[in-house]
Parts: sequence; C-alpha cells; structure tokens
Amino acid sequence: MTTASTSQDSETAINRQISLELCASNIYLSMSCYFDSDDVALKNFAKYFLHQSHEEREHAEKLMKLGWESGLNAMECALHLEKNVNQSLLELHKLATDKNDPHLCDFIETHYLNEQVKAIKELGDHVTNLRKIGAPEPGLAEYLFDKHHPWRQ
Repeated sequence: MTTASTSQDSETAINRQISLELCASNIYLSMSCYFDSDDVALKNFAKYFLHQSHEEREHAEKLMKLGWESGLNAMECALHLEKNVNQSLLELHKLATDKNDPHLCDFIETHYLNEQVKAIKELGDHVTNLRKIGAPEPGLAEYLFDKHHPWRQ
C-alpha cells in the first residue's frame, strides 16, 4: 500500500499490521476447516473460528482502505504478486516431481498453473492498457479503464 500522505515509517507499520491481521485470519480459517471436517465434526468450533477469521480479515480490509497511489500502481503490484505466486507454484511442482508425487503434480497442474498463466496475461494486458491511456491525466485513464472493463464476479 502506498499513499502520498503517509510517511514511510507509518506505511511500513500499516503493512506489517495488515500482514498480521491476514495471517491471523488464515490461521483461524485453517482451524475452522479442521473442525468442520467430517472426521472431527465439531461444528460450533468451526463456526467460532470462521467468525474470528472474518473479523481479522475485516480489520485488515479497514487498513487497506487507506489507499493506493493509483490504479496503475495497484495493477503493477497485482502483476508482481501473481508472478510470485506462479513462481512458488512452479517450485512446489518441481518439489513434487523430485519427490515422485504424481498426485500433487496433477493437482497443481489441474487447479493452479493454467489459472495463474491466465491471470498474469490478463494483468499484463491491464497494465499495458492503463499505461497507453494514462497520459496526460492518470485519473481520467483510470476512470475510462474502469468504465470499459467490467470485472468478473
């Protein structure tokens, strides 16, 4: 997250807090999934931890609403993020191959790799289009881009 009016120290602290809130949310979600599984079947535990997960995510989202510099900046960050996720999946796939785990290889190929390539291509196209229409007024470019690009639901 970057804003024009936020100091570097504040931005670093905000980003650290967002990461902590999201980490807590993910851990609570993991707990909820565990207690919701058929072999454990403690539904009220599952509901409690799911609620906690949502609450922590909401805390992170409130901090995230402090803003991004621009639509282009956000798209560039998203592209970088997707490339990192893709690289991590490729490394996981390589590990599964090295450890002779065809089930994990197939799972990653079936559920992740094609989707990642599509996401990277889509974000790359969005970044290119925003750069093309960005001059001389980025705000107008973002408005036009947003108006003509309905997002998937």
